[in-house]
Amino acid sequence: MINAIQQQLIKYTKQAVRELYHSDVPDHQITLQETRKEFEGQLTIVTFPFTRFSKKTPELTGQEIGNYLLPHIPAIASFNVIKGFLNISLSDAYWADLFTTAITKKSFGTFSPNGRKVMVEYSSPNTNKPLHLGHIRNNLLGYSVAEILKRYGYEVVKANLVNDRGIHICKSMLAWQRWGSGETPESSGLKGDHLVGKYYVLFDKAYKQEIDALRAQGMTEEEAKKQAPVIREAQQMLQQWEAGDEQVIKLWKLMNGWVYAGFEQTYGQLGVNFDKYYYESDTYLLGKDIIQEGLDKGVFFRKEDNSVWIDLKEDGLDEKLVLRGDGTSVYITQDLGTAQLKFDEFGMDESIYVVGNEQDYHFNVLFLILKKLGRSWAEGLFHLSYGMVDLPSGKMKSREGTVVDADDLMDEMTETAKKRTEELGKTEGLSDPEKAHLYHIIGMGALKYFLLKVEPKKRLLFDPNESIDFQGHTGPFIQYTHARIQSVLTKGSFSESTPLPVRDELTDSERDLIRLLGDFPAVIEASAKEFSPAQLANYCFELAKQYNKFYHEESILKAAVESIKNFRLHLSKATARIISDGMNLLGIEVPERM
Repeated sequence: MINAIQQQLIKYTKQAVRELYHSDVPDHQITLQETRKEFEGQLTIVTFPFTRFSKKTPELTGQEIGNYLLPHIPAIASFNVIKGFLNISLSDAYWADLFTTAITKKSFGTFSPNGRKVMVEYSSPNTNKPLHLGHIRNNLLGYSVAEILKRYGYEVVKANLVNDRGIHICKSMLAWQRWGSGETPESSGLKGDHLVGKYYVLFDKAYKQEIDALRAQGMTEEEAKKQAPVIREAQQMLQQWEAGDEQVIKLWKLMNGWVYAGFEQTYGQLGVNFDKYYYESDTYLLGKDIIQEGLDKGVFFRKEDNSVWIDLKEDGLDEKLVLRGDGTSVYITQDLGTAQLKFDEFGMDESIYVVGNEQDYHFNVLFLILKKLGRSWAEGLFHLSYGMVDLPSGKMKSREGTVVDADDLMDEMTETAKKRTEELGKTEGLSDPEKAHLYHIIGMGALKYFLLKVEPKKRLLFDPNESIDFQGHTGPFIQYTHARIQSVLTKGSFSESTPLPVRDELTDSERDLIRLLGDFPAVIEASAKEFSPAQLANYCFELAKQYNKFYHEESILKAAVESIKNFRLHLSKATARIISDGMNLLGIEVPERM
């Protein structure tokens, strides 16, 4: 976001080059950046591009342009030139005015509707097992990107494509039929998704035993995997499901219902939601008409076995199967159909798929095919690819021993938050229900912040204990800072009617805090444009850190003059509001007390 002072700097720098050197410079050659911390100033103009007009050194060119800007822009207090960098210091009056006229407004950091619609598709669980740690990163990314885009002015549709059919679903169904003895979530006390996941594990155990038995009889492993009676029975169940067998579909609906109820509990605890659900059982036959269209257009070709392919070698990829020889769909078939369905239903300008980086190739192919088919909206498709999440070994054990269950992890985070908070004595004066709520929001804040502060593409190592550190680069540190500010405001008897005085002079820490607060809209814009909650997360941390510096360096409640006290209370209030606002866009709640 280019703010008013940046626009002035660009305008008068162009004017300076024109009047001093009789040349015109395009906007894109005027580089503005934040001044490096070791130098005096807040904004820096890079002068190297102007030397071809001035025929002088970068230093002398910067000095001449600085002398020109000084009388033309009243907000400039002084400047200095280091090599080819013109560092601008803005006046205290400028920063104080920015604070009183913009930052203190509740609308600061809110964008007007931009007339564009975006769909963010995330979660995409399988209905044969509970959500796990990877799903947590997926859900948090999708939810926060959607919230940031909404704040940036988009109309946002949050979508969830549920993988509720296929051989993996039939494995759980068959195992429950064989060994379930009518067990239900109610009779077992298990969440529905955990109950179904239990039978998926039982199937896998039986399947491995049958494979071993067949191999002992002389079969190859590959042949044993195909011939094991339990997998053949599951495949037969899938065929019955696709043929509309009433009993199979009844069982499928029953067990899926258990899973959906379990998912909703997990989503509720995680704090994410959806506007639209799509189900693979409704979409798996979609796309076949698109395959025929592609054949008619010559985009696809048919092989001798009747299978349909696309040749993407000229695009740096390979040949890709889009329909099997027997006419059944592959994933790309239904994804083509679902993409068309979503656009027909919502007509969005952009569509973001939040899916792990193991699917990078798949989405390259999907988007490329849609473009070759002439879908104009394909230009707005984007794969928000993210890396895996690892845990330090031995930190947590999952229910199945292979992946970390989302519910287990969230419970563990709340328990760790309780232990750490009580050790630090941060619960004085709170009732038991207030304490329980505090432990939950600290635990979830720690988990969410740790996963969101890292750029999505990066693989990350999540350490539950490290994430709950009230002094580190963590969610609880930011949450504690917010609670500290609320305490200051309460002790200072701050209210909306507290006078906001005019200030002409600021201390260094006041000025630095106002400057950082002023960056909030630009951070939201950058986070929205790059689909990166990490930028906003790290901004919230820097803001909390800057407030703590201000808190330790300046007297707030015992300021020498009442007007300075009131100004600093308003500065504290604005900081708390922007911390709360930024963290809420990440899906993180901040406490009023702790």
